[in-house]
Amino acid sequence: GEFTVNIALIENHRAILGVVLIPARRQCYYATLDTGAFRQDESQLPQALHVTRPAARPLRVVGSRSHASQELTDYVASLGEHTFVPVGSALKFCLVAEGSADIYPRLGLTSEWDTAAAQCVVEAAGGQVLTLDGKPLQYNQKESLLNPYFLVFGDSGRDWLQYLP
Repeated sequence: GEFTVNIALIENHRAILGVVLIPARRQCYYATLDTGAFRQDESQLPQALHVTRPAARPLRVVGSRSHASQELTDYVASLGEHTFVPVGSALKFCLVAEGSADIYPRLGLTSEWDTAAAQCVVEAAGGQVLTLDGKPLQYNQKESLLNPYFLVFGDSGRDWLQYLP
């Protein structure tokens, strides 16, 4: 029940509007870079989202149930004390955006349509989505629609890239 429907508007290689719908939970996360990020639960009023700064202790790491690799295991271990919560789909981004998780390391392939909407939600909530060379994940730049590896996080005061092998 964690699959998502993702809709994004891309302008100048950047997601400027994002909607992430989780039908089974009757939840919707949405954002524009100008107005902020929000979560709407079924019949409740929208709640503004903000990432957690500084990161919690122990760190709250979210990751895929089905795409574990030795590289990911090593990265997460290098973060020190943490809890790891396996979560499906674009929901991982949304948990960072709402402050329920601190980091989502994605050291595996994804497609642009899997990430654009949720990236907008994270960025509008004050977080970042960076490739392993420290640049924001961008869209519609090449023929391939596969993303490079990336990190999603809220606490920009911490150098998350330093833990890479």
